[in-house]
This record gives sequence, C-alpha cells and structure tokens, in this order.
Amino acid sequence: MIMYDIEDDRIRRKVAEDCKDAGLERIQYSVFRGPMTRTRRGEVVAKLRSRLGTERGRFLIATLCERDAREIREYGNDMPMDWRDGVGVVAA
Repeated sequence: MIMYDIEDDRIRRKVAEDCKDAGLERIQYSVFRGPMTRTRRGEVVAKLRSRLGTERGRFLIATLCERDAREIREYGNDMPMDWRDGVGVVAA
C-alpha cells in the first residue's frame, strides 16, 4: 500500500499517475494498493522521492504479507468518485 499527503496539486496528481503506472489500484483519494516485488517497490520509492523533491509532503509504503492482505476489510458507504482531475472529488 502507498499512502501520501502532498500539498502541491500538480505533484499530487503526478504521484497518483506514478502509482497507477506501477499497476496499483486507487482505494482512497491518496491511497493505492497492489502487489509489488521488492525491486519494483524500490523503483517506485525512488520515483516518488524524486517527484516530491524538496516540496512539502510525505508518503508511506506499507508492505503486507499475503495473510494480512487477505484480512483487510473495507467498511463505509459507497461514495461515487470522479477521478478525471487525478486528485479525486466526490461526485455531486
């Protein structure tokens, strides 16, 4: 899983695209999940660090074993999303 909190809209959109390009699935505005090898994870970390540069923000990568990943449960009410802007806005 990759989670991030980045102030700059342009950088945040690019990070979202980087996550999608890595084959990850968006599950929250700033949270992506999906399988990554150790090598791929290192490549993604390098790209995101470079993308963030000296701008304010941070990202977190959580590695889950298969067993723990199967234990993830999702709760809440369906919220239709509009991802056209690359950031995510609740559709009206």
